[in-house]
Amino acid sequence: MSAPLAYFITFHTYGTWLHGREMGSVDDDANLPGAPVLPAIPTLEASSRRSMTETPYRLSSETARRAVLEVVREVCRHRGWFLHAAHVRTTHVHLVLTGDAAPEKMLNDFKAYATRRLKSFDGEPDRRHRWSHYGSTRYLWDANRVAGAVRYTLDEQGVPMATYIWSDDVGSSEPGA
Repeated sequence: MSAPLAYFITFHTYGTWLHGREMGSVDDDANLPGAPVLPAIPTLEASSRRSMTETPYRLSSETARRAVLEVVREVCRHRGWFLHAAHVRTTHVHLVLTGDAAPEKMLNDFKAYATRRLKSFDGEPDRRHRWSHYGSTRYLWDANRVAGAVRYTLDEQGVPMATYIWSDDVGSSEPGA
């Protein structure tokens, strides 16, 4: 079996996107850009909220969002992964990238390194939960799916926050540049 062309990775800040929420949530069967979300299930959302051990965490400042974006780019350069696009928002991060590791490892690396960086300046306790336990790791098998994920990441998230896109015209061929 061949490797996918890229991965679409999404992860949320702790407690900001609970299953059952009114705006919908996703699971393994409904988790592609443009796919419909699951319907609201208020009892599931309430259960998820009750299980939280801390208040929700948000990347409220531009400094925090830029720091996470910088970490993503550094990890990509260090690991030799190619970052197609990234968007760091107040409550979540979208990444489209190509690399030689399992997307779950990539996801965990990004969350671990971003946590270390955030600890250095966000004033939160070291043991504070900054990320949801899981994330989404979608395999993109062809150029159309990669282009769709890039478009969704950059153009369908509302007002741009901390973003990155690689471009032949203005970018570099260096992975993660």
